[in-house]
Amino acid sequence: MNRSDHDLLDWSPEAVVFDCDGTLMDSERHWQEARSQAFREHGLQPPPGFAEQALGLHYEDCGRLMAQSVHKPELTEGLTGALLDHFLALVTDEPVTMPGAVRVVRLLSGRLPLAVASNCPRVVVEGSLARAGLLEHFEHLVVPDTGDRVRPKPHPDVYAVAARLCGVHPHRALAVEDSLTGVEAARRAGLRVLGVGPRPKGDGTGQADRWLPTLDAPELLAWADTLGSGRGTQSP
Repeated sequence: MNRSDHDLLDWSPEAVVFDCDGTLMDSERHWQEARSQAFREHGLQPPPGFAEQALGLHYEDCGRLMAQSVHKPELTEGLTGALLDHFLALVTDEPVTMPGAVRVVRLLSGRLPLAVASNCPRVVVEGSLARAGLLEHFEHLVVPDTGDRVRPKPHPDVYAVAARLCGVHPHRALAVEDSLTGVEAARRAGLRVLGVGPRPKGDGTGQADRWLPTLDAPELLAWADTLGSGRGTQSP
């Protein structure tokens, strides 16, 4: 059973793990444009509602879904490669942080372990955070890695590994997410979850302990300031 909304912001986690795309960095619009460009390259149009279906997916899963959505599984490899190429070009040209991201991270930095758990390639996460001046605040970055058998969200792996690297039990860590895919991954790993951004459609939002419109919501900034100054409370 989820704790109440009020309860989450009375609680002091021992680590905070942020998603990157759509949570810290305003890059979902780049993914949308990259998907559109990849479809166009292959003479295709994205089907209605595809953007919502693709939100939060690892790019390889997204490429597979793109091919399936137009009933052309033979195009999986081509669409996946085009998707990543276009996204890398777009995100390099115009990295933008989400509202409140810089302030929240700086409030928490140095007060408790911070990590990033993302479905994006490491080069994208590191590059985006570095250009935004945020990379130095995170002790750990966890992304899917076939060699290490870290599976992408909605599998729980990236969040489970991030909590372990931070040296805390998953139930003592907070995940901050913008997609239902990420919320599911964090919940399956045992973390409590704060959802941020436009509230997605569907019942999955109930898996988050609370949902706020942005990271600069006054109640969240006040909580982060209290937590950072060591005056937060511990839950049983």
